[in-house]
Amino acid sequence: MTTRKRIALYYPNFAGGGAEAVGLWILEALKDDYDLSLFTLTPVDLAKLDRMYGTQLMGVGVKVQSVCPPPLTGIAKVAIANSAVGRYISLHWPLRRLKAEHADYDLAISGYNAADLGAPGIQYVHWVGVVDNIVRKQPIYGRIADFDPARLLENWSLANSQFVAERFHKDYGKTARVVYPPVVMDVQDIPWEAKDDAFICSGRLVKAKSPHKAIQILSRVRQQGYDVKLHLTGGGGGTYAWQYGRFLRQMVARNADWVTLHENLNYRDYVKLLATCRYGIHHKPEPFGISIAEMVKAGAIPFVRSRGGQVEIVGIENEALFFDGIDQAVEKIVAVLGDRQRLDDLRTQLTARNQLFSTERFMTEIRQAVAEFFATPAPVQA
Repeated sequence: MTTRKRIALYYPNFAGGGAEAVGLWILEALKDDYDLSLFTLTPVDLAKLDRMYGTQLMGVGVKVQSVCPPPLTGIAKVAIANSAVGRYISLHWPLRRLKAEHADYDLAISGYNAADLGAPGIQYVHWVGVVDNIVRKQPIYGRIADFDPARLLENWSLANSQFVAERFHKDYGKTARVVYPPVVMDVQDIPWEAKDDAFICSGRLVKAKSPHKAIQILSRVRQQGYDVKLHLTGGGGGTYAWQYGRFLRQMVARNADWVTLHENLNYRDYVKLLATCRYGIHHKPEPFGISIAEMVKAGAIPFVRSRGGQVEIVGIENEALFFDGIDQAVEKIVAVLGDRQRLDDLRTQLTARNQLFSTERFMTEIRQAVAEFFATPAPVQA
């Protein structure tokens, strides 16, 4: 009887988002062939996460190794949301536990960016420098888990986009295989004619994401005779984002006849809302942009920045949807909205791209990467 290999997955904090879906679907991809343990900060409700992300991890033997005692979970979450120190500790404390038990596992995988896993493993890179730059700038945090940034170069690397893979190579001199994240949505198929003449802008309601610029852009589109609406969805950024949140709410209130803010909308209602919108808009360049991939899957036409991983989602050939700056965004949107044939062509081209972000494709590529790792005695990247 063959003993199954044991795999440890590092994912420090479950607070929502596309990166979280990647971590869970890595477990989903591997659950039938390996014994799995999840190293994270606080206890997790696998049944709840299954409902949110479409996985089936509850009851299949995934062992959750949480380092924070259950009575302190609430305090830990407040600290992570509102304190840089809390966030930094949350990244390194689970790593300390994993590295202490590394000898019990055949492979460690980081589902949360490049990390020192204690021995060569696999790391899924959403963006560069997320964990290791903390140690470089403030070495005291490296002592928590004996973190050496040089050791992450020994891992096999996967990246969520070609854009990130190129940046990873530039910063670290190592190659990364592109494995697009899974887009997990069960979207109601609403005919185009029945959808609202509305845009949706999704993501954290923080200055870095600039949702207020969507209002500025579409306000000018409306001035040119297009009676479009805008739905803003997302959550806040903790205590440090309160000033921007107040600014955004005031801006929404001044445009309440056509802008609606859906703050902290649950995922099911977000998907229902997304299915009703004909268009999407996203101002910030992203390493990948899961909300943009969700727009595409829901049949919306997204207008996005012309640099970043979101270009790979929309397709470089769909240049009509890319913009740099507010003026060009207005120009591009008006040009598309005023040309029905172009609208129909874009819809057809975007529909064909959905297969790139399927859960089936993601799981196949994760299984291949793990199998290749085990088949290679001494993995060395170029």
